[in-house]
Amino acid sequence: MTRTLAFSNVTDLLRHDEARLAAFGEYSTHGRRDADSHPHPSVPLSHANLGNTFSGYTVQVVIGDPRTTYHLIVDSASAITWIGAGTPYLSFSGEDTEERVAVNYRYGSFEGTISEDDIFITEGVTVRGMRFGVASTARGIDADGVFGIGPTSSGLEAQTMPSIIDRLFQQGTIRLSIIGVFFQPITVNKVNHGELTFGGTNPSLYYQKVEYNDITTTPPSSLFWGINQKITYGTTKTIAILDYTAGIVDCGTTFIYLAVDAYDRYRDVTGGVVNPANGLLQISPQQFNGLHDLKFHIGRMACKLIPNAQIWPRSLNERIGGGADEIYLVVKALESLTGAGLDFINGYVFLQRFYTAFDGDKRKVGFARNMFTYSEYN
Repeated sequence: MTRTLAFSNVTDLLRHDEARLAAFGEYSTHGRRDADSHPHPSVPLSHANLGNTFSGYTVQVVIGDPRTTYHLIVDSASAITWIGAGTPYLSFSGEDTEERVAVNYRYGSFEGTISEDDIFITEGVTVRGMRFGVASTARGIDADGVFGIGPTSSGLEAQTMPSIIDRLFQQGTIRLSIIGVFFQPITVNKVNHGELTFGGTNPSLYYQKVEYNDITTTPPSSLFWGINQKITYGTTKTIAILDYTAGIVDCGTTFIYLAVDAYDRYRDVTGGVVNPANGLLQISPQQFNGLHDLKFHIGRMACKLIPNAQIWPRSLNERIGGGADEIYLVVKALESLTGAGLDFINGYVFLQRFYTAFDGDKRKVGFARNMFTYSEYN
């Protein structure tokens, strides 16, 4: 996976996050299409490498005749896949249904029609007759489109369309309706790698086993890959940051967001002060040396963010308007207090530290420690 830093400054990066957060509360519910209930024969797992645009991870797909390559943003908050924001779609093998589709992401949007064609993702993974959007107009998307891996019942869709995972399961390409997600942390001027695994997980990328948890029943988090968790701070003496409540896991959001009251508690225990240039909490080297673990208690698993995991990569400080040696925390505030039904968002700075699995059939989200959980790369 190569990561290209498409966002030139923190204003663009934060605007992307904040617009995305504002949209979460407005998503409508769509019915989930029933997956084929017949058991499929055992099939091998397939893996697709990922790229990155600084604001999110991208997957490369090939569609149409002539075969055309598209780089799509991986979006766990949506089940819809669409193309045409960059590279145009001109195919002799596809069929234009002439059905209209439009999606408003707040930070961007597209509208166009629904087409049907085969989508080649990686060796052994071709989605036959996939329905996807083809944009006639698109704005605010720094890729060729979006690759939706959210639950089919999630929002962002202007109309119900089967997800890629649903289609792969229905056609027997994968035995389980599971997608495994591995995000390697970002660094400057290096090749970075991420991976999607279709039909299961890749044990070579995590330790022990994946601990699964049911999707929360609390709306609006229940419309997405929503979970229940609590957060504590400290090692020997623990301080409650966020009580057990509902929120979401989202690979399209950069930072970790907490309800205002929880954010205030985290700010107080860390001693962070908001930097006016980028809006992030800044701490001194002395405060960093005194920083303790931040624990996300999810089911039976305590996902621990060590001090290094709580800070923005210092090699990227200048990208967000900061000094090379300054230290910024990656926890930001939502606009609501606890109890809104979406009290946290675990963005990709969290997912980089934990292997994640989304099970669409059983409606579960799982986590496992990976090789970067305790890494000091920041």
